[in-house]
Amino acid sequence: MAIPITVLDCDLLLYGRGHRTLDRFKLDDVTDEYLMAMYGFPRQFIYYLVNLLGASLSRPTQRSRAISPETQILAALGFYTSGSFQTRMGDTIGISQASMSRCVANVTEALVERASQFIRFPADETSIQSLKDEFYGLAGMPGVIGVVDCIHVGIKAPNAEDLSYVNRKGLHSLNCLMVCDIRGALLNVETNWPGSLRDWAVLQQSALRSQFEAGMHKDCWLLGDSSFFLRTWLMTPLHIPRTPAEYRYNMAHSATHNVIEKTFRTIQSRFRCLDGSKGALQYSPEKSSHIILACCVLHNMSLEHGMDVWSSPVTGHLEQPEEEHEHMEALDAEADRMRQELMLTHFS
Repeated sequence: MAIPITVLDCDLLLYGRGHRTLDRFKLDDVTDEYLMAMYGFPRQFIYYLVNLLGASLSRPTQRSRAISPETQILAALGFYTSGSFQTRMGDTIGISQASMSRCVANVTEALVERASQFIRFPADETSIQSLKDEFYGLAGMPGVIGVVDCIHVGIKAPNAEDLSYVNRKGLHSLNCLMVCDIRGALLNVETNWPGSLRDWAVLQQSALRSQFEAGMHKDCWLLGDSSFFLRTWLMTPLHIPRTPAEYRYNMAHSATHNVIEKTFRTIQSRFRCLDGSKGALQYSPEKSSHIILACCVLHNMSLEHGMDVWSSPVTGHLEQPEEEHEHMEALDAEADRMRQELMLTHFS
C-alpha cells in the first residue's frame, strides 16, 4: 500500500537530516561584476554584512539543515535589488523558493534590529553645524539640518483595516516618512504609516514631530514641501510668492528640497522591491514596513562604505499620490514670523 508523504521543506527532501550548514554558493567563485549584476553590491560589502549579521543569522533553529549567513544574505540582497522571488535566483544560490522567503525574513529582521545604529540624527554640536553649513552651501538656505518628505510603497491588500491602506490613487500602500542630509543619507525613517494618511497627517502623528517640538534640535529646522504645514521647526515654501525675496526663498527651498526627491529615486532604483515594477510587496503591512526599513538601513550602510548615493543610475519619474497643497498655508503665527525674518535677513 502506498504511504502518503507530506513534503514540509524542499531542502529537507533533497538533502535529508543532519545539523549541517548549507554552503551552496561561494563568493570567491564568481566575479565582482557578477555580484554587482545579481545582488547590487560589491564583494567587500557583502563580506561586511556577513560579519555584521552572522551571529543573528546563525541562531539555533529547529530545521535540520541551517542555511549559512552568507547564503541568507545573498538571497535577501537578490530579492531587495530585483524585486521578485525568481526561481532563477533560488537556483543560482541552490535553495528552494520557501527557503528564499525564510532568508529574506531573517536578514530583514537582522537589519531592522540595527536600524537605530545606522539611521539617526547626529547628536554633537559639531556635526549639527556641519549639516547646516552643507545645506547652506547648496542653495543659501540657513539653519537646515535635514529635508523631510513622504514616499508611498505599494503593498498587497491586507486582511484587516483594508481601507486605511488605500491611497488617493486607489492603491494599497504604506506612506513612509523620511529625512535625509545633503548626501542622501537618511537621518530619520518611519515606514509603518497607512497609505490613506496624507503627508501632513503622517508628520503630525510621527515620532519626528515629537522630537522637534520637545526641543531636541534647537536653533535649526527641517525643510518640507507644500504638503506639510509651516512650523517653527519646519520651513515650507510660500504658496503664492509676491516679492523678489519670496521668490528667491522659494527657489532656494526648491533646490534644497530636491535632495530628498533624488534620494527617493536612487533608493527605488537600487532596491527594485520598492519601486512597484515587479508589483506590490506581497506581505502584511508590518512585514512590508520592515522590508522598507531594511532597505533604508542598507542604503545608509552603503554610503558609509563609500558607495555614493548619486552613483547609481536613476531613471524615470517618481510617481506618488498627489497631495492637495492649496490648503496647507494654515499659519502658525510664530512660524510665519520666523519665515518672514528668514526671508528678510537672507533673501532680500
